[in-house]
Amino acid sequence: MLRADLHAHTNYSHDSLATFQSIIDRCLKTGVNCLAVTDHNTIEGALEFQKIAPFKVIVGEEVKSTEGDVIGLFLKETVPKGLTPPETARAIRKQGGLVMMPHPFDRVRPSAVGQEAFEEAAQLVDVMETFNARNLFQRDDDRAATAARRHGLLYAVASDAHTANELGRTYNEMPDFDDTPQGFMDALSQATLVTRRARIVHRFAPAYAKLRRAVGRR
Repeated sequence: MLRADLHAHTNYSHDSLATFQSIIDRCLKTGVNCLAVTDHNTIEGALEFQKIAPFKVIVGEEVKSTEGDVIGLFLKETVPKGLTPPETARAIRKQGGLVMMPHPFDRVRPSAVGQEAFEEAAQLVDVMETFNARNLFQRDDDRAATAARRHGLLYAVASDAHTANELGRTYNEMPDFDDTPQGFMDALSQATLVTRRARIVHRFAPAYAKLRRAVGRR
């Protein structure tokens, strides 16, 4: 069985300082053996991480659309930011990837797509993030689950980790798969969802990372 976290950031994201080695060490310690690296607006880090990780890595990207974030999984090329949610989803699908909506209804984050934008893209979405460990309100996750059920989308949970120590608390326990998008979908449909909220101290990590970069330190 796999412990799969489908939304995590490395220091290739502007708001994360998590090094490859710290992520690998934490995954080995906590049993996470499948990780989707979804840095903001690039797959460069995911491709590099995939070369050295001793476990299964899904190349992903958290793309900034005009209305909020959309995640692509199983990508071969970086999807450009600044497209509408439907255009972003089509660009992901064009290269054979899967479309996942992260924290779609989080009332706190301006990067959440919201109800109207989600509905416009819903027919192009494959997976809904129905629990994001960084969401503050359970009701926002519940709304995502309701929307997923209404549109027949697969459920997924994720840490949205911006630090290595967040990994291993939230994951999808699922069968192994053959590294294809369809194999992944078949395995995810059988997943047991393990969920725990991010600790308070970790919620400040993105702001801290941005500050460190702003003053020229890593």
